[in-house]
Amino acid sequence: QVQLVESGGGLVQAGGSLRLSCAASGRTFSNYPMGWFRQAPGKEREFVAAISWDVSNTYYADSVKGRFTISRDNAKNAVYLKMNSLKPEDTAFYYCAARSTGRITTMAYYYDYWGQGTQVTVSS
Repeated sequence: QVQLVESGGGLVQAGGSLRLSCAASGRTFSNYPMGWFRQAPGKEREFVAAISWDVSNTYYADSVKGRFTISRDNAKNAVYLKMNSLKPEDTAFYYCAARSTGRITTMAYYYDYWGQGTQVTVSS
């Protein structure tokens, strides 16, 4: 089992920045592709960003490309999401996810472990 705990969410004004963290514990985190997803009220969960186990590949949703950066520190069992130039439409619950087998992917279906999420609210 892998346990994931997100932190770093909060309330920020439009144009501001936040850095989300996801702390992993349990099995071999460093081998797993990791992803960030978000879900706004009344909307479906959507992909935000993903990173391969060795940091060689990263994927971003078009809506966040150029503003968000995903990174990881395998020595610390952590993955991060730096969010700049935040917009009100970025308001959502943000979830960290780990995929125990396979390659980096944007598809939520393939992630095996999920955190409880952290709320990000961007005011206009």
